Amino acid sequence: MKREVILIREIEHCRSEMNRVARVHPLTSPEVLRMSIRLDQLMNEYEGLKQKRQQPAFREASYC
Repeated sequence: MKREVILIREIEHCRSEMNRVARVHPLTSPEVLRMSIRLDQLMNEYEGLKQKRQQPAFREASYC
């Protein structure tokens, strides 16, 4: 659970930073693209943690 909280903070920070950079540089600039890729990675990791947390409950329910 703690990693999820950390990821949420990192996602919010990365999103904010990407928006700040995108106001100065074109959306296709290397800086913005790099931040977008990092944001995708963070969001994918967060979704993976959420799915892992939900799977045990699903497995238990399917054995009933």
